[in-house]
Amino acid sequence: MAASLIRSRSLITHAIDRHSWNEIQGGAVLQEDGIVTAIGTFDDLAKQYPNVEVIGTGREILLPGFVNGHHHVGLTPFQLGSPDMPLELWFVTRMVSRNLNLYLDTLYSAFEMIASGITTVQHIHGWIPGNLAQVSAGADEVIRAYQDIGMRVSYCFAVRDQNRLVYQRDEDFLASVPSDVRPALKRWYDRMQLSLNDYMALFEDQYARYKPARRAKIQLAPANLHWCSDEALKRLSDTSSRYGVPLHMHLVETAYQKAYAERRGGCTALEYIDRFGLLGPQMTLGHGVWLNEKDIERAAETGTCVCHNCSSNFRLRSGVAALNRFEAMGINTAIGIDEAGINDDRDMLQEMRMVLRAHRVPGMDDSVPTAAQVFRMATSGGAKTTAFGDTIGTLAVGRAADMVLMDWEQISYPYLDAETPLLDAVLLRAKTEGVRSVICDGEVVYADGRFTKVDRDAALKALHDELSNALTDDEVERRGLSKALLPHVKAFYADYMDPARHEPFYKPSSRV
Repeated sequence: MAASLIRSRSLITHAIDRHSWNEIQGGAVLQEDGIVTAIGTFDDLAKQYPNVEVIGTGREILLPGFVNGHHHVGLTPFQLGSPDMPLELWFVTRMVSRNLNLYLDTLYSAFEMIASGITTVQHIHGWIPGNLAQVSAGADEVIRAYQDIGMRVSYCFAVRDQNRLVYQRDEDFLASVPSDVRPALKRWYDRMQLSLNDYMALFEDQYARYKPARRAKIQLAPANLHWCSDEALKRLSDTSSRYGVPLHMHLVETAYQKAYAERRGGCTALEYIDRFGLLGPQMTLGHGVWLNEKDIERAAETGTCVCHNCSSNFRLRSGVAALNRFEAMGINTAIGIDEAGINDDRDMLQEMRMVLRAHRVPGMDDSVPTAAQVFRMATSGGAKTTAFGDTIGTLAVGRAADMVLMDWEQISYPYLDAETPLLDAVLLRAKTEGVRSVICDGEVVYADGRFTKVDRDAALKALHDELSNALTDDEVERRGLSKALLPHVKAFYADYMDPARHEPFYKPSSRV
């Protein structure tokens, strides 16, 4: 049985509440075969286990590994030619993405995540063109990348069975664009070949194949209300209950999505999915920027989780989520970096600071985020939104041995007042260059700037070399299509927020 003793200057095991955490000076964690078996001071544990390998110098801060609760891609959209735009327009610019090697692309963002202390990622896969066999093969390449590098992944392939480009039926939007644009747009639609039955078959196959895996779990993802038919919502709800797996669903990320829900069901998006039994601890709402007060109360009442994607909301002009209200109502919240953080990378240390500072509303009451709250969101809060649940996110006997060691000197040099609370110092001052070791399932996957299981330089060079090839005919066509469609999509949304200009999808007498 593999065992090691991870020592520290100070150990933080978990957040107790918004203002306190459990801290052990000179603390250490004993792990055996990837499970925490003892916690105490290094001096005491070293005497009890004198022959166990020691990791750490005693000059680091030891924390649970972080959880990125909402992630999609490797190379960022900006790197691939899609600039930050309002979300509904940004969907169109995403057409310019290259045909990527999914294994290498996934490694790219995994390198960034691990280097900032992330040990678990909620990977919500978006688009893979092709039939069921092709999509399944692509999904396996993504999971293989995480397995090779040593991260945990809670994987889900997002279900989209309607309205794949704008908040309108595919055939209706296709008919609305100029005739010279339609052939290319139809080819784009035809690339996505999965039926609803295929989506469910994909989940069932993956769930069975990865069930024995320690670091890979499979869950479900209704992509968003506008992307899912009523039949899809019902089947996803039923499947989640049958298999006991969580769901992660984008919801009211923008005001346009709020308006869509009102026209579709005469209610809010949250009220609509509640009709299908989708609310509860098994459901995480991604973004939730436009939840109203009644929605927030209902989410709290049902135990529904929310993943806060702070940087993404800023970059795509989606708005500012009511995080302070979520916290006041006792909603479990996670932190997601989404496609990329504010620095166009996947740096959890930076994202935690964004969350800590973006919600500092005027006043002197105790409503703004605290260090302990944000730390909880990035650890145990995020854990609860994944298929790993409470087996991760906290350092405690019986939990998974997922940890990060951070150099105290990088945080405190050249001076830091002695009375500064330790967790405040970590959240405000820790940088990726101070991450000394990252341990997942008891295994060191990153040490002193080196990834122990995958050659980073070779992987990035291979990715660079593949993308140095000329654009394919398909890629060239999609670039032209994106540019041709953009004015038509802008026109579609020009008056979308005006209810007087749009008939509702529902009949008022049919409201539930």
